[in-house]
Amino acid sequence: MIRALLAIALAATPTFAMAQSAPPQLGVEHRMLVRCSAAFALVAYGQDNGNAEAMRYPALGERGREFFVQASARVMDEAGLDREQIQAALSAEAQDMIDNDTLDQVVPVCLGLLPEE
Repeated sequence: MIRALLAIALAATPTFAMAQSAPPQLGVEHRMLVRCSAAFALVAYGQDNGNAEAMRYPALGERGREFFVQASARVMDEAGLDREQIQAALSAEAQDMIDNDTLDQVVPVCLGLLPEE
């Protein structure tokens, strides 16, 4: 399920391949960027599908996608990841938030990182 959610969220960046490898180990800053990217993707997916919980947040389609693309590119460049590795990291973070029901704790922290409207 999570791979399907992230595949939809990655529609803006169709060159990403679905990951088959273990997620890479990242430093705190890079992990935060990946975690927020995954959180925004999950919320944007929920908003696109009318999920009431996701609708409580500001619209994340445009700004969340922009953050996702820029943050993913930055982490790839700075951490030396390839597309498969960044996808694995995004998937792992999203799955962790789903498994531990922490999305509502993560999103408010990440909202301050979004580019201005």
